[in-house]
Amino acid sequence: MKLASLFVGVALFLQGDIQPTNSLSNPYQTIKDWAKMPVGRVWGSTSAVEIDKDGKSVWVAERCGQNTCLDRATGQMSPLPSILKFDPTGKLVKSFGEGMLIFPHGIFVDRAGNVWVTDGQDNAPQPARGEGPRGEAARGGGPIGPRSGATKGNQVYKFSPEGRLLMTLGKPGGAAEPDYFYQPNDVLVAPNGDIFVSEGHGAGNNRILKFSKDGKLIKSWGKLGTGPGEFDQPHSLAMDSRGRLFVGDRNNNRIQIFDQDGKFIAEWKQFSRPSGVYIDKKDILYVADSESESVSRNHDGWKRGIRIGSAKDGALLAFIPDPETRKRPEFTGTSAAEGVAADTQGNVYGAEVGPRALKRYVKK
Repeated sequence: MKLASLFVGVALFLQGDIQPTNSLSNPYQTIKDWAKMPVGRVWGSTSAVEIDKDGKSVWVAERCGQNTCLDRATGQMSPLPSILKFDPTGKLVKSFGEGMLIFPHGIFVDRAGNVWVTDGQDNAPQPARGEGPRGEAARGGGPIGPRSGATKGNQVYKFSPEGRLLMTLGKPGGAAEPDYFYQPNDVLVAPNGDIFVSEGHGAGNNRILKFSKDGKLIKSWGKLGTGPGEFDQPHSLAMDSRGRLFVGDRNNNRIQIFDQDGKFIAEWKQFSRPSGVYIDKKDILYVADSESESVSRNHDGWKRGIRIGSAKDGALLAFIPDPETRKRPEFTGTSAAEGVAADTQGNVYGAEVGPRALKRYVKK
């Protein structure tokens, strides 16, 4: 790869007006059907993909063949397991979580191999036509949640690799600030065991919560806004080798970087609109954009796909474009990967909400 392309990210970041970063090379080929579902089961929406402790197996939290594991008409949960593990050949080797998660959204595997998953919705009855969402304040208003009638969801779960529930964070159905959670997006466990959760998916408290390894709340920071340390849908989390916390601040079209006490370090916009953020052990940064020029109404000119670069200095290295090239007004859905991960061999995995798929990308 040419030296000039290695520094394009830094150069763009130093500009006052960040220009779209769409022209990077794509050294990957797409493998569409790598992960094999059981006979008779189809993929649902998934934004949650993570690499196992072994560095090569892949965990996915999938929404039971639909975009939710809850039948809202009947109030019944799907009997399908929503947490799936695939070996390096794509064979399903483990599954669990039946009846537990309504809307699995974020996933993380800690150093011991435990699997953490966020449940980003609740089971409250849907509001009647013309009625506002119950229990929710206006966007930008006071504390949000829980919704009236919610008894399940809006929690974070820790499972053993075999599927035994080890810890639950948050009240069933959700809770308003200063309690938690309402719309938890992602979860991350630092090397020392501290737990970070990002909260706020379109409505709710736009903040990061930090817990001790035994689940006690240490602190939280953030509110709705565009300034440093403010968020508008903190959708995903990652941590580099220096212990810096990367937050995919999706509606603000940026990554924000903090120390583990919430001190603002930097803002990066060259990776586009971040739905998913992942950093491997070599500090390669993978960022999935699933909404530019379709769902997003303020990011024209930026193409959807996975941008790959350096977590050390922000330099961009490669771009895997979304094969869906339509944009507003013809196309208004989420597309390409929303969640992203990479194994120790450099294979990239994209978890897709709109297309309802898991794609694998390998070097050509």
